[in-house]
Amino acid sequence: MTDKTKLGSVNTVVENGVATVTFGHPAHNSLPGRLLGKLADAITAAGREEAAKVIILRSEGERTFCAGASFDELISIGDFESGKRFFMGFANVINAMRECPKFIIGRIQGKAVGGGVGLCAATDYCIATKWASVKLSELAIGIGPFVVGPAVERKMGKSAMTHLAINATEWQTAHWGKEKGLFNEVFETDEQMDAYIAHLAEKLASSNPEAMRLLKEAFWSGTENWRSLLEERAAMSGRLVLSDFTVKAINQFKQKA
Repeated sequence: MTDKTKLGSVNTVVENGVATVTFGHPAHNSLPGRLLGKLADAITAAGREEAAKVIILRSEGERTFCAGASFDELISIGDFESGKRFFMGFANVINAMRECPKFIIGRIQGKAVGGGVGLCAATDYCIATKWASVKLSELAIGIGPFVVGPAVERKMGKSAMTHLAINATEWQTAHWGKEKGLFNEVFETDEQMDAYIAHLAEKLASSNPEAMRLLKEAFWSGTENWRSLLEERAAMSGRLVLSDFTVKAINQFKQKA
């Protein structure tokens, strides 16, 4: 039997001043803990790469950007420390994106769920196709979008964040996401999206790196406490994932998958 938590990849390519960080996993680009660690490290490394002036974050495949937490790993968590450590994986990725001194452009080709919405929200400029529906499904399995919540609320506002968190089983369209501020642009096709991203990345790669760094600091002002805040949120999820309700709900979801 294949251990799905050990699958997946994260790769970085630097070309013409642009670092493209690509993650992938055969289970709809879900993110087990090992992959979250690699993604955080890749973003940090791209931020330090002198040849890169701007970063593009993307995933493999079509129609699914990121399915969020790995159900295979969630169901295997047996104690609080393991649970907190898993959710700290998402906290570390968000903090790596927040602390990165370079602008991160999100390429969202399809659906984003849970932690995937958090990744979208933590980018500095997010570009999607019409297939990029979003959903914060955590409450449906007895947890809650605690770790990604601050990033989503910062980008979309408390009202839209509350909408997604409470209405945990219904998809919201990419155009809804644009109206609420999650996406900056929404295109009909991957080709149109990629052409726009290439154009924007080229412009940014030739812009003043120090000006962009200072702008990013200004944009993220007020989030200086997120290292401790997201750790507190990871602890909340780490406790809830052990509940009978959550174990039962995850097993039911896995049976439908």
